[in-house]
Amino acid sequence: MTTVYDFELPKGFVDKAGEVHRRGKMRLATAGDEINATRDPRVLSNPSYLTIVVLASVITELEGVESVMPTTVERFFTADLAFLQDMYQRINNVEPPKMTVVCPDCGKVFEAPVNFTQEG
Repeated sequence: MTTVYDFELPKGFVDKAGEVHRRGKMRLATAGDEINATRDPRVLSNPSYLTIVVLASVITELEGVESVMPTTVERFFTADLAFLQDMYQRINNVEPPKMTVVCPDCGKVFEAPVNFTQEG
């Protein structure tokens, strides 16, 4: 099973010295990554910061950068951030599971997402 994936940023991270860094590695996320990110004070005060914290925890390498911190991810170009968000969703299969169901009225067979949360 593959747990670490190579990537190349479309634009590249420009460090303070003006060097561009494009190649890196992203690992599969764990439940702990997402749980710890929701406890981060920056996420508690701004929920949209969750993406930044999670990506910083799963990007294991960015060529020429000692460590990837949330402040590093903040400085990514939006095209690179969108690329990494898409990659995160693809490698972690974030799409909800589906099951085949049959309509009791018409008998049509179709796929429906499985919702594990209970409402009401």
